[in-house]
Amino acid sequence: MSTDFYELLGVDRSATDDEIKKAYRRLARQYHPDANPGDAEAEARFKEISVAYETLRDPERRRRYDMFGPDGAPSGANAAGFGGFGGLNDLFDAFFGGGDAFGRGAGGGGPARGADAETVLELTLEEVVRGARRTIDVRLPVTCDACDGSGCAPGTHPQSCETCGGSGEVRQVRRSLIGQIVTAGPCPQCGGLGAVIPDPCTECRGDGRVLGPRTLEVEVPAGIDDGQRLRLSGRGPAAPRGGPPGDLYVTVRVAPHPDLERHGGDLHRAVRVSMVQAALGTEVDVDTFDGPQSVAIAAGTQHGLQQRLRGLGVPSLRNGRRGDLVLHVVVEVPTQLSAEETALLVQLAELRGERVEPARDGLFSRIKSAFNP
Repeated sequence: MSTDFYELLGVDRSATDDEIKKAYRRLARQYHPDANPGDAEAEARFKEISVAYETLRDPERRRRYDMFGPDGAPSGANAAGFGGFGGLNDLFDAFFGGGDAFGRGAGGGGPARGADAETVLELTLEEVVRGARRTIDVRLPVTCDACDGSGCAPGTHPQSCETCGGSGEVRQVRRSLIGQIVTAGPCPQCGGLGAVIPDPCTECRGDGRVLGPRTLEVEVPAGIDDGQRLRLSGRGPAAPRGGPPGDLYVTVRVAPHPDLERHGGDLHRAVRVSMVQAALGTEVDVDTFDGPQSVAIAAGTQHGLQQRLRGLGVPSLRNGRRGDLVLHVVVEVPTQLSAEETALLVQLAELRGERVEPARDGLFSRIKSAFNP
C-alpha cells in the first residue's frame, strides 16, 4: 500500500496514541462494511485504515514504519501470527537463528539495502505558511562511477561464492534433546551477498560506492511544524554493490519570527496602541503573510483584548485549512510627559473625579505654571 499511514488516518506524524485512536474510531464508523452494505470501495478503505491503525498503535511497529516505511512494519496476518511473529517461519527464525520450518534458508543472497541518513533543513515561518521548494546539499555514499556500483574492476564480473554456493548463507546441523536443529547465518566468505569480487574496483575498493556530494530538491508542504521529518524515499545513501539506496530523512527546524509566534494552526502577535488610541479608538495597519491588513481598534479597548483575523494563520497538513492570526492589544502608558501633556491628564482626572498624585514636586510647579501663566 503506497498511501502514507498517517495520511490515511488524517493525523500528523507527531500524533499521540489517543489522537491516533480517536481518528481510527471516527473513520471506522464511517467506512465500516455494516454501515456501507455492498460498497466495495468503503470496504477497501476500511481495510486500509485498519492496517494503518494496527501499525501505528504499536510503538515498535510505528518506530520501524517511521524509519523504513511499510516494508519495515509488517501488518495484518504477517504481523499478528504467534503473538507478534510473522508466522511459523519467523518463529523458527527467532529461536534457531535463521531458516524456516522446513529447513530452507531465510536469506536469498544479493546486495543489501542502503542505510538511512538524516539531515536538517532550516525554514522561516513564512515558508511554513506558504510551503516551499528547497535545495539541500548533503554528503553521502554515492554510486561509484568507475564500476557503476558493481564493485568490480572494468571488464570483470562477480563470481558465485564457493562457500555458500551463491545462497548468501551457510547452515549448520547440530543435535539437541529434541533432535536435529538446523541453523543458518550469513556466509562469512561473501558477507551474505552470495558473490565475491576477485578483481575489486580501485576507486571504491570493491564496495561499489564512494563518499560524495549530492544536491536534492525538497518539497516542503505548507503547515509543517518544527521538529517534524520529511522522508525522501530512495534518495539516501547508496548501498554496497548496487543494492537499493536507503532513505534520507529531513528534520525541519523553524527559525523564530521577530513578531509572530505559532500555536498550532494560529499565529499570535502583539499590536501596540497608546492609551489615548485605546480610549478614543483608531485604525492600525498590521503586516501579515497575505499583505497589510487594516484593523479597527474600538473606543474603550482594554489592554490584553484579542482580535482574530480569520484564515490568516498556518495551513493544516491534513486538510489545508488555515488557522487564524490572533492580535493581542497592548495598551502602552507613556513614561515621559511634557508639562502640557501632564496638565491635560490632570484636568481629565479632575473631570472624571479620579485622584492622581504626581510623583515629583517639580512636576506640580510646571502644572501650576501651565494653568496660571
